[in-house]
Amino acid sequence: MEQTSGKTERLVMSVDQAAAALQISRATCYMLVNTGRLPSIRISDRRIIVPIKALNELLASASKPEG
Repeated sequence: MEQTSGKTERLVMSVDQAAAALQISRATCYMLVNTGRLPSIRISDRRIIVPIKALNELLASASKPEG
């Protein structure tokens, strides 16, 4: 984990936390994860995490003008 001024910076978040951060529903967030549009890591049958770096990269690429 990365550290910033004595604090440990989070590297991942849950799908529920990612949905809240993106201001979308849990169902939409799980759909994005299941289709591969939102990068994620399946830790177990019941646990999926979303790397914050991947989330930031997704948002950055979506905000770039096309063309």
